[in-house]
Order: sequence, then structure tokens, then C-alpha cells
Amino acid sequence: MRGLKAIRIGLWVCVVAVALISGATYLLSPRGPAAVATGFGGGTYALIDQTGSSVDQTLFVGHPSLLFFGFTHCPEVCPTTLAEMTVWFETLGEDGKDLRAYLITVDPERDTAEVLGDYVGAFSDRITALTGQPAEIAKITAAWGVYAAKVPTEGGGYTMDHTATVFMLNAKGEFEGTIAFKEDADTAITKLRRLLGKS
Repeated sequence: MRGLKAIRIGLWVCVVAVALISGATYLLSPRGPAAVATGFGGGTYALIDQTGSSVDQTLFVGHPSLLFFGFTHCPEVCPTTLAEMTVWFETLGEDGKDLRAYLITVDPERDTAEVLGDYVGAFSDRITALTGQPAEIAKITAAWGVYAAKVPTEGGGYTMDHTATVFMLNAKGEFEGTIAFKEDADTAITKLRRLLGKS
């Protein structure tokens, strides 16, 4: 009986020890939205902007940003979204002076820096276009949970299916929320004012 009692006491000691360790780990580790924001979109990327200059993930730090993944041959989603961004900048006025926007191509085979520069230049000088080696583009799309797939078209060409979401980043380069494709303009502006601390 004494042996059985000792075993039971030993098991309870183990249970208590595991509970204490688990509790300490929970209390000492980051939790909640901040933890999600820090991890989502994280990683290092070697990219090129539309001027041909090398940039990395630090480009998104120091100011609030909008991040959109698209491509220059996009028939509807991309031009519509970039046009909406231009309207957002105009609507925000001085309140949005620190806000920056980035278009990251999901079609690096065709979207060279020069091609991207001409494309975003037709919309706004506040939008920076980014490209890079396919492996680097794959890294950043995976980090942001972006879907992108090549779809063959007639005549041997192709188009790209891709996520149409605009990601909002705070000044630390962390995820703060999204704006959906063709979201109500007033709702989008409300979200942006909140991102900018102007709500």
C-alpha cells in the first residue's frame, strides 16, 4: 500500500510540475494580436524596386504601409485596386502624408523593374513597385499567405490568379488588418484613419 501511495504522490508531483512549467511558458511568451502581427509576414526578402535599387523587408518599417500583390498584365483586380489607392491618398489628404503603398508582383518573369515603374507611375507616385527573383517572390507571398498561380491562356500565354487583398501594416512593419477588393470606400477610409491614428 505504501508503495502505491508513493507512486500516486509521485504522479501528482509530476502533474503539478508540468502545470507550473506550462503556466510559466504561457505567461512569458507573447500572446494575442501583437504576437500574430509580429509573425505574420515575417522573414527576410531580397527585392528590387522600380528604379532597380535593391531593397529588403526594412522598406516597410518607419511608416504605415499598404501592401498589395498583383501583376502588370492583370485585367481588372490590380488596376482597380491601384486606382482605389490613389483615391484613398487624395481623400486622406494631409492626414495620409506618411502612408506608403507597395505593389509586389506575383509575375516576376514578365514584371521587370522598368515595366513595373511604367505601370505604377500611371496611377500614383506614392506607390512603389517591387519585384525580385522568383524564389524571393515565393518567400514573401508565402509569408503573407498570398495565393498566386499561373493559369495558361489561349495562344500559349498565361495570366495569374492571386489574392486580391490589401494588407495594412503599422510603422513597425507589422500586420494591422486588411481592405477587401472593392470594399466600400467609406469603410476603407475609416480603416486607414485608424491605422494612421487619425480616427
